[in-house]
Formats: sequence, C-alpha cells, structure tokens
Amino acid sequence: MKFSPLFLAVSAILSSTAVSANTVANTADNATNTTDAPTAKVVADSTETKALKDIEVIQVKGSYFNGYKVDNANGALRGNISLLETAQSVTVIPATVINEQLATTLGEVLVNDASLTAGSKQRNREVFSLRGFELSSSNGYLRDGHQHWSHYQQPIETLESIEVIKGPSSILYGQSGPGGLVNMVTKKPTTNSIFNLGLDVDQEGSSRLTLDAGGAITEDESLRYRANLVKQDVTYQREYQNGEQRERERFLGALVVDYDINDDLLVRFHYDKTNDKAGLDTGAWLDDDGNVIGDDKTIRDMSWAFTDITVENYGVDASYIINDAWQVKFGYNEQTFERQRFESAAKKPSDFVEGDSYTSKPYDRFDDWQFTTSFIDFTGEFELAGVEHTLLVGANYLDYYYGQLKVKGESFEYSAGQVEPPRPDISYTTDDSLYTSEYDYYGIYIQDLITINQKWQVMIGGRYDKQSKTGADNESLLPKAGVLYHPSENATFYASYSEGFEPQSSETINDDEDLNYGMEIDAMTSKQYELGAKWQLLDDRLLLTTAIFDITKSGVLVTEYNEDDSYRTSQVGEQRHKGFEVAAQGAVTDKLFVMASMMNLDATYENDEEYTGMTPIDAPEWSASLWSRYELTENLAINAGAFYEGERFANQDNTVVKDAYTRIDVGATYKIALQNTDINLRFNVQNLLDTDYLAGGGTSNVTVGDGISYRLAVQVAF
Repeated sequence: MKFSPLFLAVSAILSSTAVSANTVANTADNATNTTDAPTAKVVADSTETKALKDIEVIQVKGSYFNGYKVDNANGALRGNISLLETAQSVTVIPATVINEQLATTLGEVLVNDASLTAGSKQRNREVFSLRGFELSSSNGYLRDGHQHWSHYQQPIETLESIEVIKGPSSILYGQSGPGGLVNMVTKKPTTNSIFNLGLDVDQEGSSRLTLDAGGAITEDESLRYRANLVKQDVTYQREYQNGEQRERERFLGALVVDYDINDDLLVRFHYDKTNDKAGLDTGAWLDDDGNVIGDDKTIRDMSWAFTDITVENYGVDASYIINDAWQVKFGYNEQTFERQRFESAAKKPSDFVEGDSYTSKPYDRFDDWQFTTSFIDFTGEFELAGVEHTLLVGANYLDYYYGQLKVKGESFEYSAGQVEPPRPDISYTTDDSLYTSEYDYYGIYIQDLITINQKWQVMIGGRYDKQSKTGADNESLLPKAGVLYHPSENATFYASYSEGFEPQSSETINDDEDLNYGMEIDAMTSKQYELGAKWQLLDDRLLLTTAIFDITKSGVLVTEYNEDDSYRTSQVGEQRHKGFEVAAQGAVTDKLFVMASMMNLDATYENDEEYTGMTPIDAPEWSASLWSRYELTENLAINAGAFYEGERFANQDNTVVKDAYTRIDVGATYKIALQNTDINLRFNVQNLLDTDYLAGGGTSNVTVGDGISYRLAVQVAF
C-alpha cells in the first residue's frame, strides 16, 4: 500500500522519532555518549572499569535533545584518549543524529561527513570513498575495533555511534587503505532497564519494526544485557521493466551480555544474525553526456534476479585491570557471511539508446566468506624521565577464507517493451568445482603518547605486519608519528605522518580473460602528511576542527573495459589526493545544534602514461554536509539538513561528468510523556525540493537519487 503525500503532511504533528533512550555510559573502552534513555543520563558504567556494584549510579534529569558532540573516539588510538589529544582527523557521528534521520543504512549515516562519498549501490550493498579512496569490504571497516567484512548493508540499529578515522591507520589495525577506516561502535548493556519499541513507514509502503531492550539480569547488576530485534520490509521507488517495484526483506537479531566476574575483570559476549534478501538493481546506464538512458526509475535487471545474504557474528571481549596503571584487553570474533546471488547480468552495449536490445548473461552464484579476528592490547600510564607516557602494546590476527560456487545459464537478448524472459533453471548446487582463497596475517604494534608538559605532546609508534598467502606473501614495517601543541586547555594544533599497506590478492593478474593476464603486480603502499587544529568553543559545547592532508598511494590497480567487452587491468603508478576539511559539531546555542562539514579535494593519478592527470571516479572537488536541530520547546524540535556533492567523473577517462547537486532534508520531533512511558513522534521529508541527481557509480551502474520521500515513525520507551 502507499500513503499519499497529503496524508503524511497532515500527519506531521503526529510524526515520530526512533530516538532510543538517552543512557550515557562513561566507559574506558567506549567513551562516547549513548542515547538510550530519553529522561536520564546514567554516569559510570562498569564496562572497562570497576564493577558497578562498587560505583554509585546517578540519574540526572536533563534535556531530551542532546548528544550531538562527542569528546572521545576509542577507535582512533585504541584507547580512551580525548580527540584533543589525537594527532589525526576523526569524526564521530552519534546515535542522536542517526536516530533523528531515521537512518536504515550506513550510507544514510555517513552522508553527515563530507569526506565520505558514496559509490555504486548495486547488488544490495554500499560502497564508499574516504578522502577520495574507495574503502575495501575486507579492510576498510571495523566493528568495535575488530576488522569487519562489510560486503552488505550494515545493521544500523545495533550502533550507538560511528567513528570515521581518516588517513592511513595500518599501524593499529593492519592492512587498510589510505583514506582511513569506519569503526562501528555497538550499543552496550545498561544497568537501568530500557524497553523501546519503534515503527516507521514511508509513502511506498515500506515498514521497519524495532525493539531495543536492556538492563541488569542479577540483583547486584553484575550481569547485564542488551538486545535488538528488527523486521524491515522495503519497497523502492525504482521499477523493473515488467512494472514490479524492487523489494527487500531484512531481519536482525542481536544480543550482548556483560558479566563482572570481579571488581577488575569484565567479560562481554556478543551474537548477532542478519538475513537480508532483495531484488537486484545494478544501477542505471548513462550516455556520453552523463544523462540517464531511459526513465530514471527503470531497472535493467530482470525482476527474478535477487541476492540473499545471511551474516552471523559471535565472540567474546574481556578487560582486566592489572593495577592502577596497567590494563589488558582481549577480543575475539568469528564472522560468517553466506550469499546467494542469482543474476540476470545485463550488459550495457556501447552507444546504447533506449529501445536497443542488450544481452543478459544469467548465472547463479554462492559465496562463503569466513572472518576470524582477535586482538590483545596492553595499555599503561606511567612517568619516566620526568615525562608522562600513555603506552599501548598489542597484537592482532586475521584468518580469512573464501569459497565460491557458480553456474552460468544461456545468454539472451532483451529490449524494452518485450515480455520478460522466465528465470533460467540453473542452480549453484550443481557446481562441483569449488573455488577457494585463503590467507592469514598478524601484526605487532606499539604506540606511545608522550606528554612533555601541559602544552606539548608527542605520539610515536610502529607496526610489523605479515601476510601468509600462497603466491602473495607480504610483510611490512610501518611508522607513525605526531606532534601536538595545546595553546590552551581547549585547543590543539597538530602535525602527523602515517603509512599504510595493502597486499594485492595475488602476485600476478590471475584472471585469464584479462588482457594483462600474468603481469606481475606489487603491493599497494600509502603515506600521509596531515596538519590540523581543534577547538572547543562556547563552554566546550561546540567542537571545531580543520585539517590539511596530502596522501600518496602507490601500486593502484585500475580495470578499463573496452567496447567489445574485453578488459585490461593496469597498475597505474601513484594516486595523490590533497585537500582540506573543516567541520563543526555541537551546540551553537541552548536551542540550536549542528553537525556540519566541508571538504576540498584534488585527486589525480600520477606517474602513469595512460592516466596521469586523470581523477578517480566519484572524487568531487567540493563536498559539504549540514544537519541541524532547533528546539522550539522542551518537547518539540525541528531539523533541517543540506547535502552537497560537486561534479564527479563517471568513468576513468574523465569524459562523462555527473552534475553537482544539493539535497535538502527536513524533519520534526515531538515527545509525549505519559506517566512512565515516553512516546516519540517523528516526521521526515527527504529531498524536500524533489531534486534530480545522480549519486555514486559509473556509466553502467550509477545510483539514481530518489525523489521526494516521507518517513513517519513512532517510538515508545517503557
């Protein structure tokens, strides 16, 4: 069913927010504010410190609308270190903003940081670039500090914040790209009882039902839990050529349990499972002028094409306070990712115009990824030679396995207006030739934040990293250094240098259909120089940051496709990205809150005969984002946002340009308190001006931005 715009507009006064309870947990492993209890701020969680039974829990009544500004990012330096003591650009997107925007995908959250740009969304997954470099599914994402396989749409409902760590971070996390990392911080168990139910719908008939519950299991509060359940059904605006709209079904279940074994030892167990099935949409096709061929809503895939994903994560984390100065943390996680992808695999012909026929090459494919990660960190604070040291010594490990089964069907021709061909009678289960790929790597790292005096700090570190893989063994030794100057207690200027390392999947190009089959390739390396400044203003309620960066990546692989469907992969020398960022986050006044950012980027290939001077796909020169909230009353607030992307190239030859655009979003939140129950109502309008725009992707897989859409939500907190 559909809801008319008029009905939803009239319903604005009854609209909702899925804002969770505002529970603020001051923990040593996660010093960000969680927003999980609308009426209370809980100080002193036991997560990495003493057991809660020895700590007084204080509940403070405060503003319902808070939580824009975050002072710490645990993922940046693997410890509870202030952003003002971090010689690196880091953005933390808190749950308050995630919930106000009714975000259901990672892309809807990351739009709040202008340094991130979206790539193609084909095959029900999201791709992002950070500072112009694409984030890899295998090493571009973390969850609570664990390397996380991210080849699917992440379960946003389990997160309390997202940390965007910019620049090479291989010293602490191993293989990672030059743009940086995205660390997803999950919700943790609480001592106070929470039980939140939420429902949101849109004008297409999509719905999402959520449950977020937590609290103490035992009377002494030493055993606590946090649980999330999500059932989502999505109907998209784009349609298959037989008139059916694309649909998606998703289920999520997650549980985290904390147990204080004694005053010094905490153990955390976690488990989550995601089932996500959706019709395929590999994106729209562009002509040489950067315009969509045919209707913006047309899907070239057949309606029977789909992807079906099942992801499970389970593991344990522990922290032990050795003494007043030293602490040890341990983490272990196993992730299994199984996916069936039944493709119609439409191929865009050169010079294609609407009405022409095109070839589809269907296949049924099964992918099995298995990620096992672990780490151990020793952290200590001590004084030596008259200066203070915050020392981290640790190691991490990854075991990777991938298996694939694939069966191809017969190709067929199709053109608009024809009857859709039936789904081929093929199944991956008949493939008796399993393709596999395996590797493991480990790293040992050390980092020391040296406080010379109140004004000067120095950060130095290094890492040894080794990958073991048949035909692709690699090892590296990486340094990192930074200097911080604090002219006052609420300001920091810093300079830093860091390096990154990414082994290739093999030592040669091993695709026998590639025109450069057999060519030797080297590992990719990167280095970054960064200058930055951070200021806490307006009684420390507003954080301003700025950074200038210069990143060079060597050994980049680029695949170029020819008109006859042949392709050639080349190692195009260097890729250099220079630019600057400016951001503001927090309270401007007692009623006005903002999260704003802007980036200027100069991204080019260098030292290559074919690509020198070219700009990578989806690397705009200018990008900006703004999300704001203004409190009209204690219970009523309005939101307004603007998201700008400058011109971007849609192909490697830089001949096809996607136009710049600005998307305007608005929303409103109203809170009703009924005895012991809080009811939160929210109404959001995305793309208020119904702007036509193209998001990420190239000439044969571009994402077409949705037109104006409405979201209505209600959340009840018991």
